[in-house]
Amino acid sequence: MAKTKEQKKQALDKLNEKMDQAKGIVFSSFDQVGVAEIETLRSELRQNDSEMVVVKKSLLKKILAERKIEGLNTEESKGNFGVIMGYQDEVAPAKVTDKFKKTNEGLVFQGGILEGKYISIEEIQALALLPGKEELIVKVIGSLNAPVSNFVGVLNGVLRDFVGVLNAVKESKE
Repeated sequence: MAKTKEQKKQALDKLNEKMDQAKGIVFSSFDQVGVAEIETLRSELRQNDSEMVVVKKSLLKKILAERKIEGLNTEESKGNFGVIMGYQDEVAPAKVTDKFKKTNEGLVFQGGILEGKYISIEEIQALALLPGKEELIVKVIGSLNAPVSNFVGVLNGVLRDFVGVLNAVKESKE
């Protein structure tokens, strides 16, 4: 059954709202990927505070035109598009999708949006190689902790050497 104009408008509004909340968006085509594999991808995305919505190309063109975002070529791909949105981490949609893509060649990156601007396929692949937000936080905390830990080690070394000198003096007097 065909959708009415009102239903299409509601779908458009709902997707626009989700895209407003997303920190990073990846577009993909997946005409040669099975339903079970797509459900696996959706499950992995949910674990990373991300979501995939299947959208018709014509609807996606309207949304991008409203947002004045140019660069996505929908003509070359067949079938529907997957709009993969990350709500907490800008890199998560690219990382999860790239990992999935390695085992499912039917999924193809088509572009994305980061900070309100279109990003190319190459930029998405570069994003996928970046460490995630949690990994970066751990590295920063480790970097902040290193000087303190080195300082404690130096103080322990001075104290240990001082005790060693006292023991040597004690033994020489005996």
